[in-house]
Amino acid sequence: MPLLQGFALLLLSQSAGEALVRLLGLPLPAPVLGAVLLLGLLRWAPLQAPVAAAAGGLLGHLSLLFVPVGVGVITHLDLLGTYGVRMLLAIVLSTWLGLAVTALVLRALLPAAESEGEGAR
Repeated sequence: MPLLQGFALLLLSQSAGEALVRLLGLPLPAPVLGAVLLLGLLRWAPLQAPVAAAAGGLLGHLSLLFVPVGVGVITHLDLLGTYGVRMLLAIVLSTWLGLAVTALVLRALLPAAESEGEGAR
């Protein structure tokens, strides 16, 4: 039963995010807002165990979520042959750019976190 309760909480958080984004016209992806709402809900201890059960169940079957992607790739092999090199280049460059931005943000935030730690002592 905790698995179903946790799954219901995940779906309710997602739905609440969708509703809020549509009602308020927020320029934010609804799943992100749903995840933020879920994060707030997880501060309440009775909800943690059901969500953990649902997350464990979903993660146990994560590989099944890649089946549609694999079928899509096989279905569109002609496009992969035509645009494959460009797609690979875009994927590699965007990954490197994301890593570089993450490293720069981390480098900028680490000195602030270290100085806060020293001030607390």
